[in-house]
Amino acid sequence: MLEIEDLHVRLGRRTVLDGISLQARAGEVLAICGANGAGKSTLLKAVLGEVPATGRVRLNGYNVAQTRLSDLARIRAVLPQDTEVAFTFTLGEIVAMGLEAGDFFDRPEVLTEALHAVGLAGHTDHTFHTLSGGERQRGQLARALAQVWGPVGPQGPRWLLLDEPVASLDLGHQLQVMRLARGFADAGGGVVAVMHDLNLSAMFADRIAFLIDGRLSAIGPPSIVLTPHLLERAYGCRIALNGIPTKEPWILPQTCEASAGDGGHNVLSIYPLSADSRTDSRFPT
Repeated sequence: MLEIEDLHVRLGRRTVLDGISLQARAGEVLAICGANGAGKSTLLKAVLGEVPATGRVRLNGYNVAQTRLSDLARIRAVLPQDTEVAFTFTLGEIVAMGLEAGDFFDRPEVLTEALHAVGLAGHTDHTFHTLSGGERQRGQLARALAQVWGPVGPQGPRWLLLDEPVASLDLGHQLQVMRLARGFADAGGGVVAVMHDLNLSAMFADRIAFLIDGRLSAIGPPSIVLTPHLLERAYGCRIALNGIPTKEPWILPQTCEASAGDGGHNVLSIYPLSADSRTDSRFPT
């Protein structure tokens, strides 16, 4: 379990996180949602010890602030927003870094399997900086997967901590990544993902933790958390929300400008796949 207790972060004079307390459980996908500047990525960085914070963070019972990074690397892997690499590495070398950090340094076949899982099996020898932005994002995900390839290990469940994992991806690859996250959780691991896409969060997450101005405003199943009142408060725009065609809610941002034949509203409709599509790709073990 990931336990966060009374977490505070101040950057200069600004309070970025104000008393966050929550738990993430193995076997679930927890999405961290909220508007820009709400504190989502800062929360993940505080969990990782990358920004000064007060409060307590425990992962599988370990106090993160008092645990060696090498020990933490065996139970959690991180996908950051920034996928740039300063040196000329091949994609295979990047993924191998995940093997070396985790428990799978003696299983080179995991490298191939992780690249296959993200759709980059033929890119092992490609120089990382020559890949597209989306390919780099998926390559870094392969590195994270290789680090925690078995969702459950000797120290308990392993964790994927993902900061905007679908931000650079097209629709098909967004679904691919979210299915991998879902499959990892279904196999016994834990997933915490900072997400902007509310529809994908509703489709794949078991629970959503919603931040507004550095505070935890709501946490629970998508159908409970994603209400028009909360979303309009967070994003400052009118929201159309519906539970059809699946039980998960889906969200329609509406503009204030009229266009011919639309009854006064431009509506962006994104229809999720069926509920069964969430789990048609299980994490390989």
